[in-house]
Amino acid sequence: MIQWLKHSSKPEVAKYIECYWLIEKEADSESFNFPKLNPDPSAHLIISPDNQSYHYDMNPSAIDGKGTHWLFPHHQTLQLDHSKPFVHLGVKFQVGALYSFKHFAEQQPTLDCVEQVQFSELFSELITGESVSTAALINLARSNPNKCCNELDRLFLPWALSSHEDAHSQITRKAVQAVESTPISDIGKQLYCSQRTLERSFNRVTGLTLKQCQSMKKLEAMLEYLYQRDSADIDWVEIAFQFGFSDQPHLIRYLKKQIGITPKVYEKQRGLTIDVYGGVSSV
Repeated sequence: MIQWLKHSSKPEVAKYIECYWLIEKEADSESFNFPKLNPDPSAHLIISPDNQSYHYDMNPSAIDGKGTHWLFPHHQTLQLDHSKPFVHLGVKFQVGALYSFKHFAEQQPTLDCVEQVQFSELFSELITGESVSTAALINLARSNPNKCCNELDRLFLPWALSSHEDAHSQITRKAVQAVESTPISDIGKQLYCSQRTLERSFNRVTGLTLKQCQSMKKLEAMLEYLYQRDSADIDWVEIAFQFGFSDQPHLIRYLKKQIGITPKVYEKQRGLTIDVYGGVSSV
């Protein structure tokens, strides 16, 4: 369902924003009505029409609202309501990026939460003398993605230029780059700091542990790998070892805990269970 996904052309912005994306469902679309959103260590700003409703089922609770909203990093798989036509223009932030922005200064990292926000108010202190229209921005995203990305870069550049960096954010950024390819116990040595210092800084910036972040990254990589393959090409034993599981039963328990289904069920429904904003989309 993702119409496009693009990266910032400005290095100052790309330091904090992983990508921009557009996802839209039209009235005649046959896509799945209740896709699942996998655990994600990144925060997203979901830019939506003011009167458009959203629904996140967090089991056992649910969050409903309208318009633009923050989707903060979340540990669990969320179920969305895509039963009606909708459009979302998304901003996916780098892991821990919000820590450095004035808008979130001195706040504890927010997790497992959705928060409604007025889009124009996000930029009122940094961009004066002009209004920011979500409708105009979404229309631009539909007609000219590159121009839309340039406009988003313009809006977020003041955020990037006024950001603050400290030892905690610097070590966290390096840890995020290493967590997908390096055992957690070795990252501290690689960054020339103690494991305790690394863990404390990472948690302070992201609200997560390194293990939680690594698990989310592994899940996303594995589901994307599976999504791109036919059922006949999927060997669960081989996949278990490829993604660091001791055996197939370990993989089965992991998938069931993370997305609520077994590999066999996922194999039949994988096009319906992957719908990651800024990542892999079901079609």
